[in-house]
Amino acid sequence: MYIGVTGQIGSGKTTAAKMLASFGAAVIDADRIGREVVDKSAPLRKKLARQFGQEILTAPGKLSRKKLAQLAFANDTAKKQLNRLVHPFLLKELKRQMKRLSRQHQVVVIDAALLLDWEFDSLMDLVIVIHASKEIRLRRLLERGISRKDALARQKAQLLLSEFRRRADRVILNNGTVEQLKSRLQRIWTEYIVKKR
Repeated sequence: MYIGVTGQIGSGKTTAAKMLASFGAAVIDADRIGREVVDKSAPLRKKLARQFGQEILTAPGKLSRKKLAQLAFANDTAKKQLNRLVHPFLLKELKRQMKRLSRQHQVVVIDAALLLDWEFDSLMDLVIVIHASKEIRLRRLLERGISRKDALARQKAQLLLSEFRRRADRVILNNGTVEQLKSRLQRIWTEYIVKKR
């Protein structure tokens, strides 16, 4: 069974995915795959530097993710350019890991902010959208060390909440405590996994 966990940035997707892992799921972190494919591919880094400028590379040729994010989330055009370059590498690896893990685990969770953009919701047995208020999401991003300007730009670049809701099987409001989030996820896990075993 594939479970997609998605939502707007700062909503708590990754925290939710880790909780599902504690219930017994295997988790694939799409952000981590994105970082890995860039780190492993010098040709991809060169393409990114040609598109966004050499300033995104540090002296040894590694990527400055902070600088790339500032440029890539500046507007819709820049975001599309980033996605056009990175996503073919990312999606190929994501599909490979999904296939491999599904042979070993009953439940595979895909933690991906762009799950719907990639239309991967069509591959999922269950899509869980994690949501939090704009103020709470912004506060969480600031606590991560992301500047207010960058945080607002990233929020603006994402799908509207109405689109997440439309394509979700379940929506969890995550404005409260970690314990409340875990309790809500536990109910879903019991409904979809435990009762169907």
